[in-house]
Amino acid sequence: MPLDAELGKKMLQLITSRYDDRHWRKRIEKTLSLPQSGVTDPVQQQIFMYLKLGLKAYKSRRADPDSWIIGGYATKEVINRAKFQPQLVGTSIKNEDVAFLGTDPGEDVTEAWWEEMLVQWFDVPEEEKPVENNEDSQSASSESSSTIKSKAS
Repeated sequence: MPLDAELGKKMLQLITSRYDDRHWRKRIEKTLSLPQSGVTDPVQQQIFMYLKLGLKAYKSRRADPDSWIIGGYATKEVINRAKFQPQLVGTSIKNEDVAFLGTDPGEDVTEAWWEEMLVQWFDVPEEEKPVENNEDSQSASSESSSTIKSKAS
């Protein structure tokens, strides 16, 4: 199941507050390389795409993979632009929607939290039909075992 609004907010805070910390740069790049479908809130999805595209840098046109500008003045400018001109993120985005950008998400956001967030990003809820089939087959097998017992008696 993709990130809910609370996890999405923490993820965006992580990207916009810890970009100067060398320890988090690779994780932020990894997060930016993820598909936008992992964020359920439409406003947060727009902010994520704005950051993803705004921090994008191309090394070369040929073989080098895309990379992101993480750290330094360019990153700070992209984040500040989103905070002070939210219409650049999206036409329906308001100042309240981007006010949390740049604030640290708290001490509970650690490497373990980040790993758990990645799992949640790609976690696909299981279909309920197989569960129902298992219950049906269990009830059918219990019915057949009870008829077998009654025949044996």
